[in-house]
Amino acid sequence: MSRPTALLRKGAVALLAGLMAAVSLAGAARAQSGPDEVAPRQALVSAAHPVAVEAGLQILRQGGSAMDAAVAIEAMLGLVEPQSSGLGGGAFILYFDAATGTVRAYDGRETAPAAAAPNMFLDESGRPLSRAQAMLSGRATGAPGAVPVLALAHAAHGRLDWSRLFDGTIAVAEAGFTITPRLAEHIHGSFPQAAAPDVQAYFSRPDGSRMQVGDRLVNPAYAGVLRRIAVEGPAALQRGPVAEAIVQRTAGSPLAGSLTTADLAAYQARAVDPVCRPYRVYVICVPPPPSSGAALLQLMALLDRTDIAERGPDDAVAWVQFAEASRLMYADRDRYFGDPAFVGVPVTGLLDPAYLDSRAALIGRHAAGTAPTHGYPAGVVIPGPDATDEPGGTTHFVVVDFDGNVASVTATVESYFGSGRMVHGFFLNNQMTDFSFRPTDPDGSPAANAVAGGKRPRSSMSPVIVLDRDGRLVAALGSPGGNAILAYNAKALVGLLAWDLSLLESFSLPNLVARGASFNGEASRLPAAMREELDRRGVTVRPGSGEDSGLHGVVVGPTGLTGAADQRREGVAIVLERRP
Repeated sequence: MSRPTALLRKGAVALLAGLMAAVSLAGAARAQSGPDEVAPRQALVSAAHPVAVEAGLQILRQGGSAMDAAVAIEAMLGLVEPQSSGLGGGAFILYFDAATGTVRAYDGRETAPAAAAPNMFLDESGRPLSRAQAMLSGRATGAPGAVPVLALAHAAHGRLDWSRLFDGTIAVAEAGFTITPRLAEHIHGSFPQAAAPDVQAYFSRPDGSRMQVGDRLVNPAYAGVLRRIAVEGPAALQRGPVAEAIVQRTAGSPLAGSLTTADLAAYQARAVDPVCRPYRVYVICVPPPPSSGAALLQLMALLDRTDIAERGPDDAVAWVQFAEASRLMYADRDRYFGDPAFVGVPVTGLLDPAYLDSRAALIGRHAAGTAPTHGYPAGVVIPGPDATDEPGGTTHFVVVDFDGNVASVTATVESYFGSGRMVHGFFLNNQMTDFSFRPTDPDGSPAANAVAGGKRPRSSMSPVIVLDRDGRLVAALGSPGGNAILAYNAKALVGLLAWDLSLLESFSLPNLVARGASFNGEASRLPAAMREELDRRGVTVRPGSGEDSGLHGVVVGPTGLTGAADQRREGVAIVLERRP
């Protein structure tokens, strides 16, 4: 029995220390070369904006590690893709260390202010606020975790000096960058933040009109705060004038928040053990709660108990199986997942083979007539129903350095442009709206994801690293998309690992997000005959939600690295080569 199998049989969910052979991607590539040929070493960046990709490539060219490049990429994304992530948000990081063969996870989820109350998103009559009211309120912002988690992971895996990692973004912020079609779409969007005063001011031309595609936007304030971060690290946002500006901006109306400088100073990112489980001949690793990565593992395990792999993407029954497994997963995830420092999240029970067998037995060739309810895994304390609604913002990127180290990073400010409030050239998150607006059910049972002071809201962010059973890297990927992230990631993993599609083909499969009684997604990407067959089997895919994935990733093949960027967005994947 191999060491990975032995550890998995013991229920190991931690570092996989000693699990993997110390094999780098460069070594794997050289093994494929002929006796007279020395294969080039390779590195890669796949991210949602070409300028951010170039920022990462520049760091790799300078000899930086995957984590060095990740810091530079996220700094740049906060400038050129501010609708999705930034300094005022949070992130989850998975890191594969090629030299030791270990996977580490880092939790940079935002935290609620100490004074946050369970009823803070209820009105005076006890009814939930509208999402628009909540997202634009001062109550929406938690203590940011993006910079602290990048610094924590960099301290463990960085090679270049922290202060060098922001130069490229500072230069772009001062010289200006070009508004892309996707950013312009959000500048002119119909969602509430697009009309927020700070958003309108930031994206206005001198004559007061809104910026358009091709306009140049400069942000000297962002360059200034990056200079502070380069010198001071996370303390630049957690103490001093920037921290005070964050607190002041969240204290403004409507619905002033309770965030304090003490909350910002107290924030700590966490190095945590990943959760790893087998799927077919692979091992999939994800971050632990409050990430929903373990729910993704549950979904993959449910699918592994069907014959979806033999059916392939052109079989309607395969998509029914995907939909039904998704609905079962979401029913459990929505009921049980929250911050494990505050509630017991039954990860072991949800991934127990006997429990998975019982849930998989509910998956048929036709959709169940009613939405599935949550199950009862071992070790669970039944919480009340959840009322969390996650918008589809966020970004994901993947970096591989020349030594085979990999960073898989999902970052966010929650909804588009976060709360719509800006300080020092960056937007503040609205992550507190990722809590359940209703803290209890009618009989008073608390929701697992209810608001509490110092608590981290549940997140669908689930960056992925895939290994073979000998611990060698197979792939890394992830996506933005709110609660649909789990379906997007699962679709890509099924395509890649079960249907033997290329990474880009896997990303390009139709999106189907089945949750509760709804089957949402890309109906237009399904052939007419497939839609008719799915209709007959009880899966009527409706457009309007679940279309906008942003998958980015890498796979390791016999000849080296292949990257892909979801063609639904503006990202690119670029491989660098260097002769030894």
